[in-house]
Amino acid sequence: MGMLDMLKGGLRAPGRIRHKGKRLSEILEAHSRFVRGDETGTRADLAGANLSRADLHGAKLAYVNFQGAKLEGAYLRDAKLASADLSKVNLRRADLRKADLTEANLSGADLTEALLGGTELFRADLRGAILRRADLGAANLRNAEVRGADFQGAIMRTTILRETNLEGVDLSGLDLSTTLLPPGYKKAMAAKGQTGSS
Repeated sequence: MGMLDMLKGGLRAPGRIRHKGKRLSEILEAHSRFVRGDETGTRADLAGANLSRADLHGAKLAYVNFQGAKLEGAYLRDAKLASADLSKVNLRRADLRKADLTEANLSGADLTEALLGGTELFRADLRGAILRRADLGAANLRNAEVRGADFQGAIMRTTILRETNLEGVDLSGLDLSTTLLPPGYKKAMAAKGQTGSS
């Protein structure tokens, strides 16, 4: 498909990306040791780093600090990002399919047109995140914090929003016919004369 070709064509390998004088591959290797409890390891601090179009497919990035980094067009499919700090990160058009973002901080992140199919977002913080035209097909947002998130034009096919507080979240204009919504939300929609199947 066009999107995949575009992603594959211009990806940058971690060994060719530098942040503060170090190769990204070296930073991630030290982080891997840190996560394992090895005293020679160091938690990766990639705050503000330019990682646009980085090839991080399947990378182990749990607990990494990406605050304010640029990950536009990055390939993060199957990446392990549990408890990572992705606040205010540019993830426009990033491929995060089947990534693990359990309890990750995505507050204020820009996920415009991001691919989030099958992504694990359990208890993730998405307050104020921009998810315009993002594909959230089969993504799990159970217990995610979504206050102030912008879902305009998002694809919500079989997206799991059960046990998610949707108070004050605007999902108008979206196809929610297969979205797994909290029971109270369905009742509220039915009361407005809108349809929604379970």
